[in-house]
Amino acid sequence: MRVPLSWLRDFVDISLSPEEVADRLTFAGLEVEDLEYIGLAPRAGSISGLSPHVRGNGRRAKGLAWDPAKIVVAQILEVLPHPNADRLTLLRLDDGSGQEQIVLTGAPNLFQYKGAGPLPTPIKVAYAREGSVLYDGHKHGQEPMTLKRAKIRGVESYSMVCSEKELGISDEHEGIIVLDSDAPVGQPLADYMGDVVLTVKINPNVARNANMLGIARELSALTGRPLRAPDYAVQAAGPAIDGLIGIEIETPGLNPRFTAALIQGVTIGPSPYRVQRRLRLAGLRPINNVVDATNYVMLEIGQPLHAFDYDVLVARAGGQRPTLITRLPRPGETLTTLDGVKRQLDEDTILVCDRQGALSLGGVMGGAESEVSERTRSVLLEGAAWEFINIRKTVKKQSLPSEAAYRFSRGVHPAMTERGVRRGIECMRQWAGGQVAQGLADDYPLPAPRVVVALPPAEVERLLGVRLPVAEIVRILEALEFRCEAPPDAGAADQRPIMVHAPDHRLDIGAGVVGQADLIEEIARIYGYERLPETQLADQLPPQRGNPALELEERARDLLAACGAGLQEVITYALTAPQRERRVLPPAAPPDDQPYVTLTNPIVSDRVVLRHTVLAGVLDVVAHNLRHHDRLALFEIGPVYLAGESDEQLPAERRRLVIVLTGPREPPSWQAANGNDLGAGSRPMDFFDLKGVVETLVAGLPLSGVSYAAPEPLEQHPSYTPGRTARVLLNGQHAGWMGEVHPLVREQYDLPAGASVLAADLDLDLLLSRVDERYPVRPVPEYPPVKEDLAVIVDEAVPAARVRDLIAAAGGALLAAVALFDLYHGEQIGAGKKSLAYRLTYQAPDRTLTDAEVAKLRARIAKRLQGDLGAALRQQA
Repeated sequence: MRVPLSWLRDFVDISLSPEEVADRLTFAGLEVEDLEYIGLAPRAGSISGLSPHVRGNGRRAKGLAWDPAKIVVAQILEVLPHPNADRLTLLRLDDGSGQEQIVLTGAPNLFQYKGAGPLPTPIKVAYAREGSVLYDGHKHGQEPMTLKRAKIRGVESYSMVCSEKELGISDEHEGIIVLDSDAPVGQPLADYMGDVVLTVKINPNVARNANMLGIARELSALTGRPLRAPDYAVQAAGPAIDGLIGIEIETPGLNPRFTAALIQGVTIGPSPYRVQRRLRLAGLRPINNVVDATNYVMLEIGQPLHAFDYDVLVARAGGQRPTLITRLPRPGETLTTLDGVKRQLDEDTILVCDRQGALSLGGVMGGAESEVSERTRSVLLEGAAWEFINIRKTVKKQSLPSEAAYRFSRGVHPAMTERGVRRGIECMRQWAGGQVAQGLADDYPLPAPRVVVALPPAEVERLLGVRLPVAEIVRILEALEFRCEAPPDAGAADQRPIMVHAPDHRLDIGAGVVGQADLIEEIARIYGYERLPETQLADQLPPQRGNPALELEERARDLLAACGAGLQEVITYALTAPQRERRVLPPAAPPDDQPYVTLTNPIVSDRVVLRHTVLAGVLDVVAHNLRHHDRLALFEIGPVYLAGESDEQLPAERRRLVIVLTGPREPPSWQAANGNDLGAGSRPMDFFDLKGVVETLVAGLPLSGVSYAAPEPLEQHPSYTPGRTARVLLNGQHAGWMGEVHPLVREQYDLPAGASVLAADLDLDLLLSRVDERYPVRPVPEYPPVKEDLAVIVDEAVPAARVRDLIAAAGGALLAAVALFDLYHGEQIGAGKKSLAYRLTYQAPDRTLTDAEVAKLRARIAKRLQGDLGAALRQQA
C-alpha cells in the first residue's frame, strides 16, 4: 500500500525523518519496502535525487527534488493566443517575484480561457523557472531534463507551467496541474506540496492497517504522539431519510450490517486538487468528486463505500421509494459490472439488489446501470460489512480483484460502516455541494461480539521474557485504542488480570488464551522486538510425545535411500486425471470402478481428481527420465485417496510405498571384470533385485512374518507380467504386489520395448502397523565363525525359502546365517529336481566351535531336510 506522509500528518504529528518512520514501522511488523520522494530531497547517502538507490537496509529510495528557488507556486492572470501557433498559448503569469512573466504552453486544459481577457479568478499552477530539473513529459518513463531557454515558433521560452508527470507525481501529462485556490503565490512548491510516499507491505495479520488512519495509529503508539481521529460530523439540512430509502438483509451471516446516506443536488465535477494528488500518490486514479469521496474515505479509514445514482433507483422503483436488498442470486441471474462485463452469478455471490434485480456485487464492484455519471444529481451512499470468506470466493470465481474486495476479504469491522458513510457523505457535500438528508438508514441484524480478554501481567513476562510494569502494558494497549481496566495496585508479576476491551475496528483479537497471545503480540510490537532481551527458557516444558507413524515412515525412507538399498526418492502429484491413471492397466483390463475424489475448481484439466494409485505417477517419472538415464532406482511414499460412501464423508487416505527399478544392476565402472565384459553388474535388474530391496526394508524396520507367494491365476494383478509377479504377505494378510511391469503397460508409458521394469506397490500403513517394537539383537561376536556350503537336491516345486527356514530351525542358536548362493538344474540330479546350495555360518557367543560340534549340527540339519522334504545332500564343504 502506498502511504503519503502528508496524509498521515492529518492524524498524528511526525517529527521523525521519513527513513526513521520507515524503520519504526518495519520493526513493528509493517515492512516499508520503498520510499519515493515527491519534490523533497532524499537524506544524505543517496546516489542522486533522480535515480533509485538501495539503502543499507535493502529499502529502495527514489525521487525528484524540486529546487525551492526555481519551482514555485504561481498564478495565471491571462491566457493569450500564440501569434504563430493555434495549439500553443502564452500566459501572463505572476510567480511572486514582483515581475510579470510570459510563459509559453500547449496545455489543452487552458484552451477554454484563450483570448478571454484577464481571468476573474487567477489559476494557481506549478511554475518552473529556467534551469529547473524536471522529468521529460514527452518521453516514456521518468527521464530527467534541465529546462533551458529556447525559441518555439518565434517566441522565446525559458520557463514552463508543469504537469504531474514533469514533477514526478504521476504519469498524467495531458494538462497542467491546476492547484487549489488557496495555494500561496511565490511559495516553493516543495514547501507547499512536497511529500514522501512509503510503500508499506500489509500482511494478513495487520489488514486492519490497510488505510491511513491505521498506519497513523501505529505511529502514534510507536512515538507516543496523540492520535487525531477524523471528523465524522455531517451537516445535514435535507429531509429525513426514513421515507426515502428502505433496507432489507436476507442473509445476515453474509451481510451483518448495511448503512446508507443520501445527498441531493450535487454537481459532478473534479475533486479539489489536494484530493486528486493524494489519490494519485496512493495509487488510485481520480474520477470525479463523488467517486473520489468513496475512494478517499476507503484509503483514509479503511471502509470501502459505493455510490448509487439515487434517481436511477427511484426510476427502477417506478417513482416509489427504492428498497435496497442484500441477498443471494436467483437461478440464471446476471449483472453487468462497472468494467462492462456481463457476469453469470453463482449461488454463493452476495448481491446488493432492489426489487427489480441486481445492482452490484456486494463488497467487490458496483453495477453499470446505477453508477454515478455526469448526469447524476442525487447520490445514495452505501457502506456495509461483508463476510470475508464469501468475498474471497466471489473474487476468485469472478476473477475480479478490487481495492474494496482487498479490504473486505481480509475483514472490516461492522462498526466502520457508519463512520465511513458519515465521513463519505460529508466529503461529497464539501466537494460536490448539495443537501444531505437527515439521519442514516442503518440495518444491523448481526452485531459483532464485544471481545474482552483477561490478561495477567505475569503472562506477558512468561511469553516475552521481560518484566513490564502494568502501567507500561496499559499505556501500549491504550495507545492502540484498547480500553484497559487494571487492578489499582497490580505489579508486573501479578496474576490478577488486566481486563482488556478490544476496540471496535478490530476483528483479529480472539478470546481466552488466544486473545492473550494476540494482546501480547501487540505489546511486543510496540515495545519493540529489538528491545526484548535474550533469555533462557524458564517455563515448564510441555510433555514430549513421539510421533510413531512419522518416525517409522522416516525409517523406511532411510532404509530405501541411504542404508544399503540406494534408491532415490521422488514426489509426484497427488492430483491427476482418470485417463492418466488408466494407463497403469493394460487396455483390455477392467477399469478402476471406484469413485474418485473430484476437485470443484481444478487449476488445469489434467489435475482434476485425487489419485487412486502412486504407481502411475512414478511410472510417469520413469518414462521421462529414461530418455536421459540408462538406470533408475526410485521409490515414493505417499497417500492414495479413496472416496467415502457420501460427499460429506472424508476420503480414506492410505499410505503406499512404490518401488521401481530398471536398467543395469550397477552403473558402468572402470572396475570391469575383463576387457569389454563389464561383469555381472551390467546385467539388467530382475525380479530378485526388487525382492532384495523389499527384504532390505523388511529386515531394517524390522518386520517378522513376511512371505512371498505366486498369485493364483484368478488373483493375477493386471499391471504385472504373469509368471513374474509375487504377492507380498504379512502373517498371511495381503500387503502388496511386486514383479515385472506388464509389456502393454510399458507400451502405454512409451517405455523402451526391451527394458525390463520392476515395480513393487506395498501397503505401507499395514507394514508399519506390524513393525516389531522389541526384537532380539546380537552383540558383536568375540569368537570366529565356522563357514561351510551345503547343497541339497529337492523337488522343483519346493520353494527355496522353505528349505532355508528348515535349515535355520534345525541349526538353532548356533547357526548365525543362512544364504542361498547357487541354483542348479541338470541331468546329474534328475528330471523334476533342482539343487540349492546354501552358505551356512556357525558361531557361538562364548567359544570357538569345534569340528565335532559343527559336524553334529550339519547332521541334524541334513536329517531335518530329509525328513520334511525328502531332500538329499548333493555335496558339502
